Amino acid sequence: MTTFALVGFGFRAAAFHRVAQCLPGVDCVAAVVRDPHKRPLPVPAFPDLAACVRATRPDFVVTAVPKAANPDVIAEAVALEVPVLAETPPAPDLSGLRELWASAGASGLVQVAEQYLLMPTHAARLATVRSGLIGAPTQVQVSSTQQYHAMSLIRGLLGVGFAPAAVRAVRTVAPLLDPLDRGGWTGDPEPKLATTTIATLHFGGAADGARAAEGGSEVAGNERGGRERGGSEPGLGGGQSAVYDFTTNQTRNLLRFRRLLVRGTHGELQDDEIVHLAAPRAIGRSALVRRQSGHDLDLNGFDTETIMLDGQVLFRNPYVGSRFNDDEIATATLLNAMAAWVRGAGPPPYPLADGVQDQLLALAVEEAADTGREVVTGVEAWSPA
Repeated sequence: MTTFALVGFGFRAAAFHRVAQCLPGVDCVAAVVRDPHKRPLPVPAFPDLAACVRATRPDFVVTAVPKAANPDVIAEAVALEVPVLAETPPAPDLSGLRELWASAGASGLVQVAEQYLLMPTHAARLATVRSGLIGAPTQVQVSSTQQYHAMSLIRGLLGVGFAPAAVRAVRTVAPLLDPLDRGGWTGDPEPKLATTTIATLHFGGAADGARAAEGGSEVAGNERGGRERGGSEPGLGGGQSAVYDFTTNQTRNLLRFRRLLVRGTHGELQDDEIVHLAAPRAIGRSALVRRQSGHDLDLNGFDTETIMLDGQVLFRNPYVGSRFNDDEIATATLLNAMAAWVRGAGPPPYPLADGVQDQLLALAVEEAADTGREVVTGVEAWSPA
């Protein structure tokens, strides 16, 4: 049995605990909360992490605290030599990302709880792209989730790693009905003003990275590279790009579609449909098909079983019978991967370097939207040499 302790017990921490209860090899043994006596918790509660570690000796900790508090909690866990699965984002701003990497990056103890590429539909889409069916990916368009989560999808589907990016962004405001939020149905019949942020990101190669290093933006670069420019100068030209489109609460507002497009040299994937060159002078169309039990006279119970493409299984649910939704499947996969990693039985689930790179790009989008200027990210200390 691999054990973990939670730091915090809000919405995300409760989700980790709920999922862990269904996993036979992972057990949540404690929680660190500001006031252990304020409300009853389903696990023993402690006022600080050191006391929790001494009493329960968890194999790892999961931080689920506000982003401003996350770096200090991560640093404390590293000082206690306990592996960490840190909720997103690992730090709130650029200076926080750099300080966190300086204090914890070399430890090798920190992973980030980025779950989006582990969700069934995204996992199947990623498998499709990596199969080469649409050729080499050249552009990703994401309109579904916010900031660092969207950047994880973009980086993963494009395979751009830690490449510099030139970012431009705008915001618009318009009324929108908001029928659902984290607590469920709102019952609010009146539209409220919602902000839409649309950004373009252009990823550069080695030559572009060297050109970006000529400047020194406080926003998204450091002494190794990065600058901020006006809108008239062309951006990086590495051939891979992304479009980010997010409206306030879009993750939960079902009055807005979730859209994902991956364009490649030999075709493209649009949500769950693929167009590609199937043979010389022959255009093929294929679909990702989810096998969902529990409909009509299927009495096996409501569950996701597989996602297939032209008869090939791209995703198979490891947790059939648990009745998990997609986010819970991803969370369970993440917890099991973390447990395997701390036992030395699997690869790192999502290293800190990837989590801070996602947040670096998200911050560049917000800065570009705030200033109306192009922001170019640089090569940071966490980027592989």
